[in-house]
Amino acid sequence: MKLSRLRLLIILLTVAIGLGVFAGGYIALAKGVPSVRELKQYKAIPGTKVYADDDTLIGEFKIEKGVYVPLSRMPKHLVNAVVAVEDSRFWKHKGIDYLAIVRAAVKDLLHVGLKEGGSTITQQLAKITFLTPEKTLQRKVREAALAMKIEKNLSKNEILELYLNRVYLGHGAYGMEMASRIYFGKSVRNITLPEAALLAGLAKAPSTYSPYNNVLKAKERQETVLARMEEEGYIKRSEREKAAKQPLYLSTLRRGQEANNYFLEYVRKYLEEKYGIDMVYKSGLSVYTTLDKRAQATAAWALQEGLREVDKRRGWRGRIDQKDVNAEKELRKKKEEETSGPLIGGTGDLVSGVVLKVGPREAILKARGVVGRLPLENARWAATLIDPKTGKTSHIKNFTLDKVLRVGDVVKVGFRSLKGTTAILTLEQDPEVEGALVALDPNSGFIRAMVGGYDFARSEFNRAAYAKRQPGSAFKPVIYAAAMDNGFTPASIINDERVTYKGGPKGDWTPENYDHIHYGPTRLRDALAYSRNVVTVKLVDAIGVDKVTDFARNIGIEEDFPHNLSIALGSVAVTPLELAESYSVFASGGMKMQPLAVKYVTDAHGRILESNQPEGKQVISPQTAFLITSMMEDVVNYGTGWRAKALGRPVAGKTGTTNDYRDAWFVGYLPDMISAVWVGFDDMRTLGSRETGATAASPIWVDFMRSLDLGDRGFVVPEGIASCSIDPASGLLARDPAAGIMEYFKNGTQPREYSSFPGMRESREPFKLDFD
Repeated sequence: MKLSRLRLLIILLTVAIGLGVFAGGYIALAKGVPSVRELKQYKAIPGTKVYADDDTLIGEFKIEKGVYVPLSRMPKHLVNAVVAVEDSRFWKHKGIDYLAIVRAAVKDLLHVGLKEGGSTITQQLAKITFLTPEKTLQRKVREAALAMKIEKNLSKNEILELYLNRVYLGHGAYGMEMASRIYFGKSVRNITLPEAALLAGLAKAPSTYSPYNNVLKAKERQETVLARMEEEGYIKRSEREKAAKQPLYLSTLRRGQEANNYFLEYVRKYLEEKYGIDMVYKSGLSVYTTLDKRAQATAAWALQEGLREVDKRRGWRGRIDQKDVNAEKELRKKKEEETSGPLIGGTGDLVSGVVLKVGPREAILKARGVVGRLPLENARWAATLIDPKTGKTSHIKNFTLDKVLRVGDVVKVGFRSLKGTTAILTLEQDPEVEGALVALDPNSGFIRAMVGGYDFARSEFNRAAYAKRQPGSAFKPVIYAAAMDNGFTPASIINDERVTYKGGPKGDWTPENYDHIHYGPTRLRDALAYSRNVVTVKLVDAIGVDKVTDFARNIGIEEDFPHNLSIALGSVAVTPLELAESYSVFASGGMKMQPLAVKYVTDAHGRILESNQPEGKQVISPQTAFLITSMMEDVVNYGTGWRAKALGRPVAGKTGTTNDYRDAWFVGYLPDMISAVWVGFDDMRTLGSRETGATAASPIWVDFMRSLDLGDRGFVVPEGIASCSIDPASGLLARDPAAGIMEYFKNGTQPREYSSFPGMRESREPFKLDFD
C-alpha cells in the first residue's frame, strides 16, 4: 500500500514538474515560432489537372503533394473516424489537450517507457506543416506553441480540412483523397464507413497498418477505430459490428494510380515543351486527353502478367533475402487468428513472404501478415534454375519445394485466393525483362493506352514512346505493302531457295529462314504468313531498297534506314509507338493519322488554349491497305500469329523476333484498335531460346485486346478490289474454280493465265508455329 502511494506521489510530482518545464520552455521558445498567417491565407497552388477521355481526373502536375479536397466534400463518417481515434477532444480543446498529456505521461511512467502520444490534430498539423519529424523536447514545445497559434487564427473546420489534406497515409499518399484512390481506387467522397475507418487508422503509423504490408494489423486497427467511434457516440453498436464484418476490396497498387504514370509522363513532357514549366505547375491548366482508363488499366495488367510469365520460363533466380524467424511462434499465432473474422480482400500484386515451414509438396509462408499455403503445383516453374550472374540454366529432376526453399527464405509470392484467414499462394519473382504496350484508334490517331515498362517506380523510361529497337519480321508487312504498290499481288510467286548476295558490308550474305528449310515456289501471302526470310529478301531486291524505304517513311517510319537488303529482316530501329502508327495506316484504309495524346487544353478560366482535331492524310490507296490487311489476317489464321485467333474474330497482325532472341514483337489490329507489344531487355541480352514474338509478345497482346469492348465490325472490302479462284501452287487462275482458293487483287492485276496444274484446294489449318 505504501509502495503504491509512493509511486502515485512520484507520478504526480513528475507530471507537475513536466508541466512546469513545458510552460517555461513554451515562453522561451514561443517567440521563435513561425507565423501561421500563411495557413490562414492558404490556397492550394493550382497545378495542371489531367483528364481521361471520359473527363475523369487521372492525374495532376503540381508543386504540392496530394489532391486537395474541401472538408465539405469529405464524408462525415471519415471526419468522425479521424477525430475519434486521433483526437477525441478536438472540438473542445484550444490546441493542446492537457488531459491527454497527463494520461499519456501516467501510462508512460507505469509502463516505464515512452508509449503514449497525446498530440492533438492541431499539433500534428503544426508538425507536418512547419517542423521536422525529430523527437526532441524542443520540437514538442515549438509544436505546442504553434498549435495554440493555429487555434487562435483558424476555425476547427479549417484546421481539420488542412490536416485531412496533408497527413501522410502510406505508399506515397498525402491526404485522404490520394489515399482513397490508392487503397480503394475511388474518390474519398465515395468511401464507406469500413473504408473510412481503415484510412483513419493509417495516420498513426502508415507503414505498420497498411493493408498492403500487413492485412491482420490493418484489420485490427480498423476495428480499433470503429470501437472508438462507438465509444464517442458517432455510430451505434450494430453499425460497428456490421462495418467490422464487411470485407474491404483493395485496389491493387500497380493497377491503381500507377497504371497511368507512363502516359501522364508522356503528356507532361509535351506540355512542358509547349507551355513551359511555370505554366504547367502554377497556372491551373486543365488537359483533356485521349486515354481510355479501362484500356490503360488492362494494358498495365496484361504487360505485367506477360512479363512475369516470360521471366518464369527463363528460370528461378532464388530467394531475395534470408531471415531468422521463430516459425513455431508464427504458426501458433496463425491458429489464434483463425477466429478473428474476415480479412481484407484483394489480390494481384507481388509481395514479400517469409518461409515458415517447407515440405516436398507444400510450404507455409507469411506475407502481408497472413499465413498462407504454397502448394507444389503453384511453384513448378522453379524447377528451372538460372544463375543471376552467368545466365546459365539448369533443371531439377523430380522437383519438390524443399529443393529450392528453406525456412527463413524471403521470396516473392502472389495471392491466388484470399478467403477469411486462408490464403493460397503462388511462387513469383519480379521480372528482370522489360516490355511496352501502346494502343491507338487507327481512325482518329487517339492514343488509348500507353505502358512503357513493367513498373514505373522501378524505371520511368517510357519504352513505348522512346525505346528504339529492331522490329525483326514485324517490319515485313511494310515491305509486302510496298510490293502491292509496285506490281506484285498476294498471289505472286517467288522461289524460296538458297541465294547468296556478294559484296555486302560484312562480305557475302546468305539469308536463311528461321527453320533453315527452303520451300520452293511460294506465294507472297504464304511467305508473309509463315514469315519466310529468303522470299522477303528477294522481294526487297526485286522492288528496290529505295522504294521500300520511301514507302516506310510515307506511312510514318522516320528513321535512318540501312541502305541494303538487311531491311528485309527489320534492321531499322523503331519505337513501339512508331510501328503502331505505321500499321494504323493499313487499318484505316490508307489514312495516316497523327498520334494524339491531348485533345484540348484550357486555362484556369476555361478558355481553350489548344484544340487538336484528328487530321488524316491519304498516303496509300485503300486497295493496298486492304490487301496487306487481308494478308496479315492469314498470318493469324494459319501463320505465326495464330495465338491472336483467341479473339474469335478477324484480326490482322504480325510477329517479330530479332537475332539471338533479343526482341520479341506482336503488332495487330481490328478495325477500331491497333496495339503494339514489345518484349526485351534494356541491355540487349537474349530473352532465351524460342522466346519469339509468337511466344513472348502475342499472349500479352491477346490478353489486352480481348478484354476490350470493340464491337464486332470486320474489315470492309473497298471498291477497286476483285477476287477470283487461283491455283495455290502456281498463283494462276484455277482451271476448276471449286478446286482453287479465293484470292484478292486490285482491279486489273488478276492473273490472265490458267494454271497448267489440275489444281487442288490448299489446307490452311494452323500449325501453331512459335517462331518469329
